[in-house]
Amino acid sequence: MPSLDNKIIAVEDLWLSYADKNVLEDINLDIFKGDFLLVTGPNGGGKTSLLRTILGLQKPTKGEILFFENGRTVSSLDIGYLPQKNSIDSRFPITVKEVVASGLIGENRTKGISDNSRIEEMLDLMGISALRNKPIGVLSGGQLQRALFGRALISCPDMLILDEPVSYIDRQFGERMFEILREQSSRGTTIMMVSHDTAPFITLSNRNLYIDHTLGDR
Repeated sequence: MPSLDNKIIAVEDLWLSYADKNVLEDINLDIFKGDFLLVTGPNGGGKTSLLRTILGLQKPTKGEILFFENGRTVSSLDIGYLPQKNSIDSRFPITVKEVVASGLIGENRTKGISDNSRIEEMLDLMGISALRNKPIGVLSGGQLQRALFGRALISCPDMLILDEPVSYIDRQFGERMFEILREQSSRGTTIMMVSHDTAPFITLSNRNLYIDHTLGDR
């Protein structure tokens, strides 16, 4: 049951504008530990902008985003992020293994697991071990999506933010992704997912949000 002690994010009176256009208008949202939020809405409605603002990648025009741990405000949370594939420059000279390992940079360290063993575990879980030394420029869309998913998971984050995670992947890996997310959710990981295809994940979610510049529950 939601309570002050298990609230982890509060989005308060959030506005985001570009030039004279409001992308997000007066968004108020509380996110609680263990939530699985499934977010839908029209193209251009502000879904990705909300995710990026929560992640600190965009600064709101007005309002604020607060993070909590055990009922007290903190400066940040451990969040794994899977962006939309089209936001990644595939010409960047980095290998599959380096992409996955980049989820360990800075404070995103694994919890009691050696980095090398965790990287190997992620490559295997994503079914991309054979591609470890391939540059991302030669990958298919689905292969790159798997690498990015591995990067999001590798630090065992407290929260996952996923932006259209099933784009480009095949049915077989889509089923594996479902099982991975079900396991993460059962462990208490908070998940916020934007997806145009909600059917596969509707049984996992406990909250369904609709964003078209403003926010509503569905």
